[in-house]
Amino acid sequence: MIMPAALSNEGVSQRAGTSALAGRTCQVQRQHTRQAAEHEEPLLADGKLVLRPRGVLRHSPWDALFITLALAHGLALIEFSSIPLIAIGFWWNANTIAHNFIHRPFFRARRLNAVFSTLESLVLGIPQRLWRDRHLAHHGDRPWRWRWSRQLAWETGLVLSLLSGLLARAPEFFLTVYLPGWLTGLALCQLQGHLEHERGTTSHYGRLYNLLFFNDGYHVEHHARPSEHWRRLPEQEQTGAAASRWPAVLRWLERINLDGLERLVLRSQMLQRFVLKNHERAFRALLPELANIRRVGIVGGGMFPRTTLILQRLLPNAHLTIIDASEESLQSARRFVNVEFIHGFFDASEPVLKIGGAGDPPAPVGDPPTGTGASNVAKRPCPLARIVAPVPSGESPDGTGGSPVLPVNHFSNTPSAVARSARSDERAEA
Repeated sequence: MIMPAALSNEGVSQRAGTSALAGRTCQVQRQHTRQAAEHEEPLLADGKLVLRPRGVLRHSPWDALFITLALAHGLALIEFSSIPLIAIGFWWNANTIAHNFIHRPFFRARRLNAVFSTLESLVLGIPQRLWRDRHLAHHGDRPWRWRWSRQLAWETGLVLSLLSGLLARAPEFFLTVYLPGWLTGLALCQLQGHLEHERGTTSHYGRLYNLLFFNDGYHVEHHARPSEHWRRLPEQEQTGAAASRWPAVLRWLERINLDGLERLVLRSQMLQRFVLKNHERAFRALLPELANIRRVGIVGGGMFPRTTLILQRLLPNAHLTIIDASEESLQSARRFVNVEFIHGFFDASEPVLKIGGAGDPPAPVGDPPTGTGASNVAKRPCPLARIVAPVPSGESPDGTGGSPVLPVNHFSNTPSAVARSARSDERAEA
């Protein structure tokens, strides 16, 4: 009876020791968790801290540059306040310093990160906790919801105090300088955010922009790895990622293309006169180098047929053909000229002189001129299938046989004058 009792007591002691060890382990884990919360250190699955070199900065010595630039931005606002400085500074800081701080807070200590967030709130005039919550909701592809916290309340109070003080002590400066600059900067940020994602997340790999904005152009790569440090983003460049030649805030320039400019010319007789005058000057310098031109194909010459209008005047005996793959452009061109129209792609096997194109400078495309038209015949095979739909010369869009022209004016190069001249030539030949 004694032996079992002894064994039983030993088992109890062993279990008690195991429980004590487990308790000490839990206590150590809780201590590690508190340390991680205080210093914002990541934890491994077993609750241990990730060991990193000690120091004030958490991720990289390069983050000291952001801290210095944030202080410099604040001092510049105090000493050199102006609408451009406030607007551009807001936009630049929000997309560089503030953006990187959101994803990778610079300091190890949470208190220092809170102090820097407060500094950025005052410099930008918007609570950074609010900015952070909205941005992280964007990355999480979820709607943003207002969440009050002590930090947000503190930063909101400071920002409102700053703005109220400016309005009370310098109302003219606040209303005519600070507020317009701040609203412009906010609008630039909104524009940048919209154009970065308008056609799906898009990157910009220009060296200058990424130098000045600390690789902010690597936006596809940033969304793939939001916590990646800005210096390592170029290493993550994704093959086949959507990219633009323009930084996001200038990406609206992609909409100002040749087609848009052509449509703008269609709406203004003044622009039409300007375009025809300048193009005719170039053609007059070119045509003496060519001889015996009897047939000319204007590739992509629809929409506003400037080349055709000029050549009707300069080459009255040549047969002109407009070749355009856009039926809409051909319909527009029929308003101005009575020539042959081909709805399709240019077939290089045809002995047609290629001169210009929609919006191209009025110069031959192909071999350089050598004094004869034959040397400028396009000789390269066309990889596109030919789609031909010839329209008899002189056919009008409404089927009446008349040629609709612009209102009469006194400028000799306008479409109406050229069209009247073309009809006179046709009647003379008849």
